[in-house]
Amino acid sequence: MRSILKAAVVSVLAVAAALPAMAESLSDALVASYKTSQLLDQNEALLRAADEDVAGAVAALRPVISLAAKAQYTDPASGFLADNLQSTYTLAAQMTLVDFGRRKLGIEIAKETVLAGRETLKGIESRVLLQAVDAYVNVRLQSEIVALRQSNVRLIGEELKASKDRFDVGEVTRTDVALAEARLAAAQSGLVAAQGDLNTARERYKAVTGAYPGKLQPLPKPPATAGSLDAARSVALATHPDIKAAQHRVTVAELAVQAAQARRLPTLSAEAGLSRNPATDTTSQALALTLSQTLYSGGALVSSQRAAVANKEAAQAALAQAGITVAENVGNAWSSIEVASVSITAGTQQVAAAQAAFNGVKEEAGLGARTTLDVLDAEQELLSARAQKLTAEAQRYVGIYNLLSTMGLLSVEHLNLGVPVYDPATYYNAVKRAPISAQGRALDRILGKSGN
Repeated sequence: MRSILKAAVVSVLAVAAALPAMAESLSDALVASYKTSQLLDQNEALLRAADEDVAGAVAALRPVISLAAKAQYTDPASGFLADNLQSTYTLAAQMTLVDFGRRKLGIEIAKETVLAGRETLKGIESRVLLQAVDAYVNVRLQSEIVALRQSNVRLIGEELKASKDRFDVGEVTRTDVALAEARLAAAQSGLVAAQGDLNTARERYKAVTGAYPGKLQPLPKPPATAGSLDAARSVALATHPDIKAAQHRVTVAELAVQAAQARRLPTLSAEAGLSRNPATDTTSQALALTLSQTLYSGGALVSSQRAAVANKEAAQAALAQAGITVAENVGNAWSSIEVASVSITAGTQQVAAAQAAFNGVKEEAGLGARTTLDVLDAEQELLSARAQKLTAEAQRYVGIYNLLSTMGLLSVEHLNLGVPVYDPATYYNAVKRAPISAQGRALDRILGKSGN
């Protein structure tokens, strides 16, 4: 499925290249990141491998049938002058009849491992989407910072020209001109640095979405999160994939303790064989029941049982820690949004005041009541206020998506991106019964069509 999606992305990009450039939206970036993520590809493949572990555990319940062919040649010098080459064919079947639930426990362990893997995949999807939001917002932010720096260079250039004109008529000193020249050089340096930050942001955008950004649309209204911090924590503790994955790992560990206990019990197996010797034209049949029990293992079985118990305790502690970490991350995300919101409010007031101050200082300088340095300082204050406000707005926007991620809700489906999503149940349902022969070939055709 993801290979088909990737092929569709390539086709769309090829068609888009021949059309007039259209502004990219945040949804476009999110969809592209989901479709082209190699990290998601990697973990989807690992999940399919875990699905096959279920098939392997199911296969352990079935008999094992084997065929052996043996050819033996006798040296004529030994006195055997006839029938020097003899062959034997043996068909054998072996099956475990009673193992006190060890194989069934293996199936349940494999199933719980698959469920944990699905939750891990959800967590990775959330991180991929969050990276896309951050990359998109950062490109827009750095573009706006570059625009501010360019405006700053133009204004200081105009101020330098005005200072030179005033110097020519004796209204200012050479020091005023030098100050303007120094500020212009600093502004140009700041512009180059901002352009470097923009290039870095573009590279990050490409790494996340698979292509460099074109013209980006304004940010849409952010999605709803929760009405309060307590509500956000409640949702996170109930839905976050890290917690759900940890819960399945606890179940795996508990089942492993039962399996370790069952390994100390006996095993009853049956064997049946059919042998044929063409040289003598004889056929033999055999049927056997074997009861095996480990009486002494040097303490290995007891040790493995103790290790299973310790692993269960570790998994339980990891689950508790996952809840603590998720709750902490929700609190941090909520706090960052509040801080950014306050910064935006303060930044709006600061920009308004800095703009008024700059206008006043520039007008007073024209009347000779202010120096060139006063104008340059006012311009710098205005630039800093605008940049800080833009940064706070970007932080708040990304912070909202980060809060969604910490709540376990940042997914393609929750955001309604309208793109087909990878369904891990499709492959699992195809292999969970360990298909063989014609069923296996049908599965191969399915995987060939999906590109997996």
